[in-house]
Amino acid sequence: MDHVAHFHREVRAFEAAARRATASGGAPLVPSCPGWSVADLVIHLGAVHRHVHAVIDERLPGLPDPADVAVLGLPADFGDWPHPDRAPNTGPVPPAVLDWFAEGAARLEARFSAASPDDPAWTWSAEQTVGFWQRMQAIEAAVHRWDAENALGTAAPIDAAFAADAVTQVFEVMAPARRSWTQAPPGAGERYLFRQSDGPGRWAVCFDGDDVRLTGDSKGAVEVAGTASDLLLHLWHRLPADRLDVRGDRALLDRYFTLVPPV
Repeated sequence: MDHVAHFHREVRAFEAAARRATASGGAPLVPSCPGWSVADLVIHLGAVHRHVHAVIDERLPGLPDPADVAVLGLPADFGDWPHPDRAPNTGPVPPAVLDWFAEGAARLEARFSAASPDDPAWTWSAEQTVGFWQRMQAIEAAVHRWDAENALGTAAPIDAAFAADAVTQVFEVMAPARRSWTQAPPGAGERYLFRQSDGPGRWAVCFDGDDVRLTGDSKGAVEVAGTASDLLLHLWHRLPADRLDVRGDRALLDRYFTLVPPV
């Protein structure tokens, strides 16, 4: 899968939604990201892009120090920009903020395009490659694009094939990471089956102690069906379970976010 192409499409759509959302002067709140406005989304994703660019371009052994504002490429005067400490920032958004985002996204895309997915790079995962970041940032851009459009009431679904790949990434990468970051309780053999209604995707997942395993089973104690986009957005804690077809032990589905706490 060409994750760089998906990154390109999603960050451009995110920028377009952010410009629409802030065109009238203020920044609407984002229902799927409590405590944030669209302006806060722009600052968050723009900072992530510049940090990832620095990791790859400078071969850093970790993320840059958050206090190192030079990495962010901010202008000399950014005092009227949205600041994370003041979230939600709902006031006027200077046009330069959106231009800063667009520049950072374009720089990261160019760096992605110039690299091989197999090139080494530090990541917070076991996979230490540029390809990890290409995939991860395409997914994060898609989810936040949906967030920004959702704030406008115009959220379009995520491409089905790409969303199915991202669901696999949830169980291979994000779920184990979230469990370790939050010291989630050990699994006790909980079994889930997620089925894609608009494609062939099927994910049988078992939580056993500290492990999250894709098992290939044909059944789970609870079975959840939906489009790949809706499944992904549910697993990213964006859509409620009532948007999906749930069969079996509903309480077990409610337990999922205890086993994999949102971050």
